[in-house]
Amino acid sequence: MATKIVNFRMDEKLKEDMEKTCKELGLTATAAYTMFATKVVKEQRIPFDVAIDPFYSEENQERLRKSMEEMERTGGTIHNVI
Repeated sequence: MATKIVNFRMDEKLKEDMEKTCKELGLTATAAYTMFATKVVKEQRIPFDVAIDPFYSEENQERLRKSMEEMERTGGTIHNVI
């Protein structure tokens, strides 16, 4: 099987942590990336959940902005929001 070099960018600390974790698992980062790619191709999906945290939705962020503005404007009262 022919091999190709793949280059991509990632945060320096993340790369160091990835390499350290792989080493502790007895793997190289290349082996881990290859395992990931093999699983993606075999399963035709990302092999873990990828989801958006609803906290960061525009609707929720707007609600939080309005609440903060009200608190700053009125001095507000701290209370639990359900």
